[in-house]
Amino acid sequence: MVETPTPKTQSYEIRLKGHLEARWVTWFDGLTITLDGNGNTLLSGPVVDQAALHGILKKIRDVGLPLLSVRSVASDTEEVSEA
Repeated sequence: MVETPTPKTQSYEIRLKGHLEARWVTWFDGLTITLDGNGNTLLSGPVVDQAALHGILKKIRDVGLPLLSVRSVASDTEEVSEA
């Protein structure tokens, strides 16, 4: 029997060119939105899986802000399992 790997939540930093307008904030619920002084937007936070990441990227496309980068980042916390 082959075990299916359990998906782990991965954190991402997604950088956009331009500032995200406040009306779009609810679209990116669960992500922290930081408006940089250089005019760019940083979306950061946990993403459940690759399908959710693609959903976020689709929303970014729909908002119309150019995508500058997508970077996975290490989590500050580690999961601890008890036996």
